[in-house]
Amino acid sequence: MPQQSGGAAPWPVPQADPVAAGAGVAGGDGAVGPAFPALTPTVRPIAGAEPAPGQAAAPRAAAPAYGSAAAAPWATADAGATPPDPRESAALDPLADIDEPTLVICSGAGPADDHEPRPDRAPAGQPPAPDATPAEPAQPAQPTQPGGGAGGAPGGGAPRPEPRRCAECRAGAIDDDGYCENCGHAQPRERDHMEEELAFVAAASDRGLRHHRNEDAFALSEAELPDGSPAVVAVVCDGVSSATRPDDASAAAARVAGERLLTALPRGTHPQQAMHEAIIAAAEAVNALAQEARPAHRDPHRHENAPACTIVSAVVASGILTVGWIGDSRAYWVPDDRATPAARLTEDDSWAAQMVAAGLLSEQEAYADERAHAITGWLGADAYEIEPHTAAFKPDRPGVVVVCTDGLWNYAESAPEMAAAVPPDARVRPMDSARKLVGHALEGGGHDNVTVAVVPFPLPPEGAGSA
Repeated sequence: MPQQSGGAAPWPVPQADPVAAGAGVAGGDGAVGPAFPALTPTVRPIAGAEPAPGQAAAPRAAAPAYGSAAAAPWATADAGATPPDPRESAALDPLADIDEPTLVICSGAGPADDHEPRPDRAPAGQPPAPDATPAEPAQPAQPTQPGGGAGGAPGGGAPRPEPRRCAECRAGAIDDDGYCENCGHAQPRERDHMEEELAFVAAASDRGLRHHRNEDAFALSEAELPDGSPAVVAVVCDGVSSATRPDDASAAAARVAGERLLTALPRGTHPQQAMHEAIIAAAEAVNALAQEARPAHRDPHRHENAPACTIVSAVVASGILTVGWIGDSRAYWVPDDRATPAARLTEDDSWAAQMVAAGLLSEQEAYADERAHAITGWLGADAYEIEPHTAAFKPDRPGVVVVCTDGLWNYAESAPEMAAAVPPDARVRPMDSARKLVGHALEGGGHDNVTVAVVPFPLPPEGAGSA
């Protein structure tokens, strides 16, 4: 593919029309976003994003960045006449329609806590709670068979494995549901705390202090572009707790989006185009979960929502920072020079963001409402037609991109608050910074799962191997 002069990138990066200081950036979906003093917007049409019959293309309304005293200035740039997100083009008047939104589901509203014993698992020496279902009597152990039967005696096959013991009381065996038969505590799961570090990017994820499992997921990868320069990918997904199998949804979305980006970028696909296609593929992967047969032990009469999750992703390649998202997981820009303003790069698909963008409520009023964090966009079979938000930026100085779920940004909501939480050496120590950001959320209360990826910008000029 043709290159820019100087061979900086393997794709042409069209620049936005010059605008006054404080103007906005148009994303690949025709969305208009806030301007940031240290970021130069880039614009690229997304192939295949044509308006529906009879639907006019229009810029997407968006809310000002959190923590700002007033809405940032906005500008409209031609991004190839791509259509607005269908969820956000719906009329927001009259107010009666807003009070009862038709497609709003909650993120992070899962059950609290398996740090406490389950009701049907009484501590040793105590009877179960009166309303608990009595446990089935234990089956007697099978006797050892001389010739090797159920007992696995010598000469009769592999011996029976030692039962797994409780990490809390060290005495009880663990049942098939992951609970101690002695003290009733849930046992650590593989996804309770996860970390990964590659050459140029790192991420950490934690269950938090209130949830019984980690419904977040992430995927990191590094690739080599056709010109030999490196590209870094970070995908973060947050399962919707009110849906069925949110942990499976986030894992599928992160894995598929990461794989698609890792395949597309080395072929020379423009990052915004690759991002758009990766999020579409992630949505299809989550949709497929709803088609799977339900396990036999599930109650056939119990209503279950389709698996669902949010997604946010960042790609750093050839001096360009590209972000894509659906839902309320976020990406922030934090420069090394903290005298330079930090910036939030994404706009939430949420009730509060819609109210502020429509001018119906102030930012303070919207986020004080109990519906503030109800999401209006997600990946899942019961979502509207998916149209990913994408945007590209060209930072003029070094820094880091923080890609995270609301389990972190609930404790560092505005861009200045996030910048204050990010360690000063984040660009050279991304893994240490990811751990400290998770710790920041846990120290703040840890009410939700916490996942964060830290992506340094710019990348070193040397090539990077694929992850």
